[in-house]
Amino acid sequence: MFTKVDGPVRLADRVASMLADEIESGRLTTGDKLPTEVELVKQLGVSRTVIREAVSRLSNAGLVEARQGRGVFVLPRRTRPLDLEADTTGTTDTKAKVLQIVEVRRAMEGEAAEIAATRATAADHARMRQALAAIDAAVAAGGDGADEDLAFHRSIAESTGNAVMVSTVRYLGEVSRGGIRVTRANEARRGDFFDAVREEHQAILAAIEQGDAKAARTAARRHLKHAAARLQKAGPEFWNTAQDLGVELDAAE
Repeated sequence: MFTKVDGPVRLADRVASMLADEIESGRLTTGDKLPTEVELVKQLGVSRTVIREAVSRLSNAGLVEARQGRGVFVLPRRTRPLDLEADTTGTTDTKAKVLQIVEVRRAMEGEAAEIAATRATAADHARMRQALAAIDAAVAAGGDGADEDLAFHRSIAESTGNAVMVSTVRYLGEVSRGGIRVTRANEARRGDFFDAVREEHQAILAAIEQGDAKAARTAARRHLKHAAARLQKAGPEFWNTAQDLGVELDAAE
């Protein structure tokens, strides 16, 4: 049914694209069961990890559904949710992809912070402060703080009281987790970067606590703008190892 996959493009991307083509073309239709993981490994000549990631992509895009103990099945055609991991521009460079993620986050999280400044309660403020403390604790324990960083930004979205905003920021955070991990890894390399990030987070929170919507939006957008600038300052030696940080934005397995 399928031919083996090889080449420089990330294997999971190619497998996901191949399977998606089968579905979009109608060769696999609603209710059809995908070949088993073992069968796909054999047919495509890739690892189980690649297959699982590719199927996860299809699931996130609303194309398939995994059913416990039964397999993976094609879902009815419908409007697909945004797939931020899809490579539709031909971009395979890790740096370019991470910077694209930062651009999207700047637009979305600036708006979230602005709305949060007008709606956040004292309890919301407390949760944001706890989230910032969790970042410091994670880093002190030897972690990168990526999950805790995401939690801080989610806490801002949650304080807007806008369910669509919350879902969008949460989804954006999940699919861009790899990019955030690269960003955190870059910032952890230098004390001045790390200190700057802490100050930027604190500035966002301070503006929200003061109820200053304009300042909150500006602080959030400035934070992401500076994150992009810090990434631009990273040398080739960093980007050459970025794909080994558990991100695999462009690395063939």
